[in-house]
Amino acid sequence: MPRHPNRRHAVAALLGAACLPGAAQPAAAWPARPLRVLVGFPPGSVQDLSARAIAEPLARVLGQPVVVENRPGASGTIAADQVAKAVDLHTVGVMNNSQLTIARLLNPAVAYDPARDLLPVALIGATSMLLVTSSAATGAGAAEALAWLRQLGPAASYGSPGSGTPGHLGMELLKARAGLEAQHVPYQGNPQIITALLGQQLHAALLPPGLALPHVRAGKLRAVGVTGGQRSLLAPEQPTLRDLGVQGADMELWTAMAGPASLPLPVRDRLGAAVIEVLQGEAARNRLLVAGWQATPSNHEGLRARMEQDTATFGGIIRQRNIRSDA
Repeated sequence: MPRHPNRRHAVAALLGAACLPGAAQPAAAWPARPLRVLVGFPPGSVQDLSARAIAEPLARVLGQPVVVENRPGASGTIAADQVAKAVDLHTVGVMNNSQLTIARLLNPAVAYDPARDLLPVALIGATSMLLVTSSAATGAGAAEALAWLRQLGPAASYGSPGSGTPGHLGMELLKARAGLEAQHVPYQGNPQIITALLGQQLHAALLPPGLALPHVRAGKLRAVGVTGGQRSLLAPEQPTLRDLGVQGADMELWTAMAGPASLPLPVRDRLGAAVIEVLQGEAARNRLLVAGWQATPSNHEGLRARMEQDTATFGGIIRQRNIRSDA
């Protein structure tokens, strides 16, 4: 059951009463003050960039400022828990796959249950991940870089933004499918992972193409391939891992907006419609593309379907690889 059910029903009734003759419409009643958007990763991370790409146009649609606040830590679950506990109708979060799906599967001690305590609002964008290595990789091509990782065996290391994040689970899936033995090293966020790769303190990582490609094109990192079933619009020059003979490692990173389970449904619908309206605009779609995301606007039903699909997929990886998190 969602948190604060009586409160949700009471507030929903108040908003519904606004539909009576002579009363203001719910869309006019909310938002009444600035909207806080919590992001569980540092400034410059892909989640942060996706939130900031839509913040300004969303503010214009809603008629109130939209303020992005970074609350990094514990693989994003600190921010997600703060969203789950919010009771002010004006605090939501921009979250990734793991925050909205398998946080509790990884660690039963995580304070919130994604399915129970968070309310899907809208899907924002998605992207395949790009497997990259440090410039220390031997050979000239993608296949040679992948072979280099295999040859390193358990001496290889890979970075992720924390246990249970898509960068972690995706690499564990890739290890099982591609015969890799790299050891996991958690970081606060992707910018820190890139710094470690550039300094050759790490051997590899799965990163959003938008963050990795500038360094690949500058010759400072090596690209191996993308995790999608087909080449990415964000990295059209890069092969897929399927092209390199790795089967069954397809996955996407996605970003979405969610609120506390207590959020009244009229508020959810108003906010979701506003997000979709923003994403239908060319300017916001271009900003997302620059930030490394392909816009994939979908309402709460489409987002919930994604959540259920990823819970099943990543849940299988967690069980197969016996992955646990102390986050």
